[in-house]
Amino acid sequence: MLSQKTKYALKALVSLARDRDGRTVVACTLATRERIPRQFLELILLELKHHGLLRSRRGRGGGYSLNRPAQDISIGQVIRLLDGPLALVGCASQTAYVPCPECEDVQTCSIRAVFKDVRDETARVLDGISLADLSLRPHTLDILPSRTDRDHSLTSFRG
Repeated sequence: MLSQKTKYALKALVSLARDRDGRTVVACTLATRERIPRQFLELILLELKHHGLLRSRRGRGGGYSLNRPAQDISIGQVIRLLDGPLALVGCASQTAYVPCPECEDVQTCSIRAVFKDVRDETARVLDGISLADLSLRPHTLDILPSRTDRDHSLTSFRG
């Protein structure tokens, strides 16, 4: 599951991506605009700056802005920087591979194969969406699928 820190980071980054002219935005304004606790956001912004995603300017007209074009920063990149690997199990990770101690043969492990497919598909989706893409999406989405969508997905899963 996505950490609260990463969720807030994505919200702040998307907010900055929507400011297409590259103006700086102070942390207090971002916190209010995105309904993020200010002190927590300040720590997140410093970490994002440390990773090279943001730049800051002090003084009058100061604040934070993206350090790279929004189309060059993917959601997957942000998640990996703040939360670590996308894989749900260590043996399926490309960036932090850790073999399972009980596994006799990683090449024939069906559990690893399934979770590697999940990791690959998750990476494909998250790495394919940039902050620019996300900034163009509407602010409100119907998060919960309809009853028929849920029933269909369960039926297709069962075979």
